[in-house]
Amino acid sequence: MKVWPGLRVPAGDLDRIVTRLFLTHGDRQRNLTNFWVLLTLAAVIASAGVVADSTATVIGAMIVAPLMTPILGTALAIVLADRRQLVFHLGLTLAGAAAVVAVGYLLGTIIHMDVTAATNSQVASRVSPRLIDLLAALATGLVGGFALIRSDVSDTLPGVAIAISLVPPLAVVGLTAESGAYSESVGALLLFGTNVAAIIATGTAIMVAARLQEAARAAGLPVGTLGRKTVATVGLALLLVAVPLGYGSWQVLREQQILGKAQPVAQRWAAEEGWQLTDLQVRRGILQVVAIGRPPEADQTALREDLDTAGLSDVEAVVTLVIGGSKTLPPG
Repeated sequence: MKVWPGLRVPAGDLDRIVTRLFLTHGDRQRNLTNFWVLLTLAAVIASAGVVADSTATVIGAMIVAPLMTPILGTALAIVLADRRQLVFHLGLTLAGAAAVVAVGYLLGTIIHMDVTAATNSQVASRVSPRLIDLLAALATGLVGGFALIRSDVSDTLPGVAIAISLVPPLAVVGLTAESGAYSESVGALLLFGTNVAAIIATGTAIMVAARLQEAARAAGLPVGTLGRKTVATVGLALLLVAVPLGYGSWQVLREQQILGKAQPVAQRWAAEEGWQLTDLQVRRGILQVVAIGRPPEADQTALREDLDTAGLSDVEAVVTLVIGGSKTLPPG
């Protein structure tokens, strides 16, 4: 297998890579303590940022979060065919993910308010992953793997941490589960799984391309054989997340088509009724129409007929009419 000379891992760099990714190397207790402390703090920051609907706070959590290390450590263990390290770092990733979900859930019980996609943009952006999210995750994983292999570009790793969303989706899983929005929890969990699968796949690919196994043998490290079953398993994981992401992409396209047909119909109906259309969107395949005006109420039957004529007879519509105007209420 040919490899770009600039990508090949020198034997002298192997120790840096292994020490950085395998938390069991060096001071194991110190490494794991740092991991759990940083992860817990990142979970709190991410959960608080989601609740406050603050993008800046959520980005801060992405930078602090150390989940990328055991995920790339899993990829390194796959390349070196080290089963013990593979089990340890994959297990650490899953345990860390469960801890973040628990923190999000606990914070949700404290704030006494529902955190769902309907009222929070941070949640809305993470509960409906699409194929484009998988593409972004694959590209980001390649950047992360390249930055790890090449020590002279390691300064890009904070940017990788921001680009790849790991802790925020898990915080959303906990918060939405506590709010009873379980379908949204599944969507956020799918986004996390997509990112993890992409990082492991791209990390494995770039380490293989960089001949990391050869560097490990040259350094005297025990290296097993990277079997076809292992590679197939990684590829299968990507396929498993790609299927629901493809369905999600189809849903988004379908929703855009519904909006494109419904918008002129709803605007014309509101104008004819003397009302003003204030919001029009599609949620879970249901057309949401919000209009404001004065009595008498707008004729909703007329809107249903117009939507049917426009080819939307199979789309359920929910109309919310807000009675406008104001009235002074004197004291006493």
